[in-house]
Parts: sequence; C-alpha cells; structure tokens
Amino acid sequence: MATTPNTQQMANAIRALAMDAVQAANSGHPGAPMGMADMAVALWGQHLRHNPANPNWINRDRFVLSNGHGSMLIYALLHLTGYKLPMSELKAFRQLHSKTAGHPEVGHTPGVETTTGPLGQGITNAVGMALAEKLLAAEFNREGHTVVDHHTYAFLGDGCMMEGLSHEAAALAASWKLNKLIALYDDNGISIDGQVGPWFSEQVSLRFVAYGWNVLGPIDGHDAAAVSTAIADAKKATDRPTLIICKTHIGKGSPNRANTAKAHGEPLGAEEIKLTRESIGWSHAPFVIPKEVYADWDAKEAGKAAEQAWKDQFAAYQAAHPALAKELLRRMKGDLPKNFVQTAVDTVIAAHQKAETVASRKASQLALESFTAALPELLGGSADLTGSNLTNTKSTPNLRFDAMTGAVVKNEAGQGGRHINYGVREFGMAAVMNGVALHGGFIPYGGTFLTFSDYSRNAIRMAALMKQRVIHVFTHDSIGLGEDGPTHQSIEHAASLRLIPNLDVWRPADTAETAVAWTVALQNTNKPTALLLSRQNLAYAPKGDSADAPDASGLDAINKGGYVLAEPAAAGLKKKAQAVIIATGSEVQLALAAQKLLAERKIAVRVVSMPSTTTFDRQSAEYKSTVLPGKLPRVAVEMGSTDGWWKYGVSAVVGIDTYGESAPAPVLFKHFGFTPENVADTVEAVMRK
Repeated sequence: MATTPNTQQMANAIRALAMDAVQAANSGHPGAPMGMADMAVALWGQHLRHNPANPNWINRDRFVLSNGHGSMLIYALLHLTGYKLPMSELKAFRQLHSKTAGHPEVGHTPGVETTTGPLGQGITNAVGMALAEKLLAAEFNREGHTVVDHHTYAFLGDGCMMEGLSHEAAALAASWKLNKLIALYDDNGISIDGQVGPWFSEQVSLRFVAYGWNVLGPIDGHDAAAVSTAIADAKKATDRPTLIICKTHIGKGSPNRANTAKAHGEPLGAEEIKLTRESIGWSHAPFVIPKEVYADWDAKEAGKAAEQAWKDQFAAYQAAHPALAKELLRRMKGDLPKNFVQTAVDTVIAAHQKAETVASRKASQLALESFTAALPELLGGSADLTGSNLTNTKSTPNLRFDAMTGAVVKNEAGQGGRHINYGVREFGMAAVMNGVALHGGFIPYGGTFLTFSDYSRNAIRMAALMKQRVIHVFTHDSIGLGEDGPTHQSIEHAASLRLIPNLDVWRPADTAETAVAWTVALQNTNKPTALLLSRQNLAYAPKGDSADAPDASGLDAINKGGYVLAEPAAAGLKKKAQAVIIATGSEVQLALAAQKLLAERKIAVRVVSMPSTTTFDRQSAEYKSTVLPGKLPRVAVEMGSTDGWWKYGVSAVVGIDTYGESAPAPVLFKHFGFTPENVADTVEAVMRK
C-alpha cells in the first residue's frame, strides 16, 4: 500500500468527522482520532476482514479501540465503511439515545466489539478474544478445513500502557503465544496532564520484548504504507503476539493544538477547525464527505465476498464434519446443550439426596464436575488459587501451550486444556474473561478470594454493563476464613457487589443451593454472576415444604433467590411463625440453630434462606410477601455489612460493620456475636419492642 492522495483524503475524512462531531457536541476527544487516522487507513483499508452488512459474522477479524475516549475514530470508520451508522448519528455524537455514545458500547453500535473507556480493559478484552479464537481453532479446525481463522487487532494509547492492567494482559498474551493478536500503539507522548515524559519514562519496546512479544517499530504512524507493511509483517508471527509502535502527533493537522494536551479532551474551536481544514486541504463543509472518499472507504462488497468465501468453506466443513459444525454454531450462538436442563436437575437432586457437609467452595466443585462434563464450552481458571477456589475438575485439565510452536497442547484424546492458570492477576483474569465471552464460543469462569474482588471490580462492572455471561467464583467469603485476618476477611464485599446493576450475586448455604446457583449462572445469558463461597464446612439444610407457603419452599423455590427453608414445626413447635430470620450462606446454619433455641423458649420462628438478594428482588410482590409476611418482625443474619438488609423491613441485623480480626474462625464467631444464642436473643429483643 502506498501513501497516496487517496489515502491522505481517507485519513482526513476521519480527522474532519472527529473535529466536527466533537465541536457539535461541545464535548469529546478529537486529538486521538486525528492522530490515529493514518493507522486506521492502513488497518481498515488493507487488512481488516469484516462485513458491514453482517457485523456478527463468526470469522470476522475483531477490532478493539482500547483508548475508547477516541471513539469518533471508530464511529467514523463504521460510517465510512458502510455499517448502519448514518451521518445523522455522527451529528448526534454524545447525545441522548444516539448510537454514538461518548465511549464505544458493544450491543449499542453495530460493529463495536466491546465497551471501552476504562483504560487498559480494551487491550485485555482483546487478549481474551484472541485466546478464544486460538482455543476454538484448536478444537474445531480439521485438516483441509480451517473455519476458525481470524485476527484480533487493538489500538491503544499511553493511558492503556500506564494502567497496570496492561502489564497483566501483555504477560498473559505472551505466555499463551497469541500470534493472531496485533496491537498498534498510538505513541504520541501526550495525556491530559501534558507531555508524559516526567511520569511515563519506561522503554515500552523493551518492556514488551521482555514479555515475549514481537515488537515492530517505532515507525511513522502517519505513513499508512509503513503501518500496512508492519501489519503484514506481524501476521507472519507464528508463536507470539505483536506490538507495532506507531509514533504519532495527537491532533494531527491542527496548526495550534497538535502535540498539546489541549487536543486531548476538548473541542478544537471554530477558528482552529477552520485553520485545520486549510492545513490538511479539506475544503468540505462540516459532516460532508465527497463521493470519491466514500468509494475509497466502502467495504461492503469486499466484506460480502470475504464472508461468502468463508461460508463456502464452512459448507464443505459441514459436509465433512457435520457434528463439529453443528456444535461450533451452537457454541457461537451461546445456546446451552439440549441436555443441560436434565444435567442441572440431576445435579441439584444428587446434592439434595447426598446431603453432604462440605464447604460451599467444595460444593461448587462438585457441581462443576457435572457441568464441565456436560458443557465443553465451560472455560475455567483461577488467579493462582486453584487449590483454594476449587475451580478445576476432571474434565478441565490445565491449559498449556507448546513452548516451541505455540500450539495448544492436547491429551491423548485430542483435547486441549480447559482450566487456566492466570497467575496472581485478578483484574487481568476478569477482563480477559470478558473478552472470551464477547468473542463467543465459551462460558468463562474464574476464581479468587472474595476480598480480592476489589482488584477485579471494574471488569466485573464492565461485564454487567456489557451484559456478558461471565461467572466469578469468590471463595473465603467471610471472617470464617480465620487466621489470615482482616486483610483477607470480606466484610463489605457482598454488599458492594450487590450494588452493581445487572450482576447476579449468590451466597449459597449448602450443596443444593450451590448447584442451583451454578444452574442460574449458566442460564444468565445477559448478565454476569458472582458466587460467594465459604472456606468452612456447611451442614446440609433439609428442604421441607411449607404448609403456609407451599410455592415458596423446597428445592424448586431456591432459584427464586429467597425461600422458606424451615417453619417452626422443623424445630418441634407446632404453631404459626411469630418472627422471621433471614440468612445467607454459612449463616443459614446459625439461623436454624437459633430457631431451635427460640422454640425451646416457645417462640415460633420461620427461617428464610436468601442465597441471592439480587434474584429475590426481581420476584413478584406477591411471592416476596409469601416468603416475608408483612406483619412478622424480621431479623437478618450475615457476616458482613449491615446496610443492604434494611430494605427488607428488618428490625435488626446480626452483622459486622468493622474489619475482622486474626484468630481461628470459632473464636471470631463468638467474638463478633455470630452464635445461636446472640441471634435468638436478638429476635426475642425485637419481639419485645
């Protein structure tokens, strides 16, 4: 590809649209799109395989704009290449209900692969996408039939490089030999505070060489031909990802704003836009693109041909390997296997019948043994805590790559590993899982301690925002972990996770509740799930049927998030309930013990297990009133922050609003008042009021 007047005009179209849209909105970031325009011409004009008419074509290349504040770059590209993003949407940049939000949002704008903005997460999502492509290729491709074969490209800037998350992601990408991941670094040396030299002085090229990446450049990021050549060279890598360092000028073309922080996050201004138009030779009015420039950018015919060529390949694959083809389509669509419902029922009933006393982290592993055997799309992992999180099963050997070739290592049966050792990289794990889910073909889950969900928090939030089926296994969920002390004891974490919109949070009390939690998580096609699991053993809680609330008790009611676990009769008292104890997780056993103590005092109490407040809150008012009758006083019991419980009309909460202590768990339970006696006394005190 030569840099020609045509390519210059193609790049200038991006610059013009960026500065015009930001000016019209009086808000946004024109500098990055203007600086990356030539890089975009090289990638989108020469290399990216995509079809504007079908943004979700399975074997398309993935493009991630990690520095998502430069969103007008991708909006301009989508519009110019022929996606359903008309000029009216660009004119409505950053306005209510437009398809051109301030930062790109997946599912909102056709052609956007992931929601970016929090820096570092986009490149990490790209790592997850590239991993998914590599694993699917190893699993489904056959000799003469390469049906999974695409690249993942990412643009990223100085901000992404500075975020610690990019270190985690880059190290993993190199360890996984992701040769089809190509990242283009917009190295312009400017951030909001100005020239980055005083606070970002590392040699990025050496850093990535140390990870094990193929590093190309620095090259002139405004030479589209040089960038295109570098991309072509990057495609030749067979055992490592590639970073192309592109030296650019932020706000390229602006006589007075280029190479300054002023170009980063504010409109150029009418006068500077006028001068920029003169500088780059763009005489057209705002939001006007000449027909010849549209023609140069138009990717509709090339995209249609590329997809049709793949369809022809896939038809031959279907004829040769019909079962594999059907399975690949099912997995990419996100449908669960036909036998899933029966597998789930069998798993829950088996847990109920065995009635084992185990930690809920072990109960999770028991459920996973069934689900990973039945669902080949389950891709597990742990942030260096596999023996504690228990996320591995017989069906999920460790994922490994050949040190020489980079190929996925397979066992004698020809199966690759399905359990990932993420290392001590909680945030990286969470954001990679988002990328895996976004790519399709897998349901990712990963484990760490609940207290370390703090590291993962923003990626969890992004999964919820993007409506992605990602499952977080958080173990050691309370002061019950004991001697490790307050640094590891979760206090506020359950409550804070429950505050994240569109995140399901489950804190199961026994094996059956854990199996149900996993069932619901796997069925949550448009939201992530957090499972909060105990280190200490939990006795099985018998699931009886309530005469007063027959539809709100027993195994079938667990999936409603809250249900009647035990009426007073379970404690030997044949009278109607006078109060309700609501409990979650390990505290359900505490509630049942308190129920017995209160029965001895002739006080009849109903015990409600509420493994998922987020699920319970979605139930009908009628159902909720059946579980929590309006006239009965209520007491909640949970080893964590008390704030979230008052919305249920409780009169008291046996909880903990301080940090924990370092001591054996039984000592801590007594110290903080998590005893049957204290719970019973609290209920009795409430009833006296």
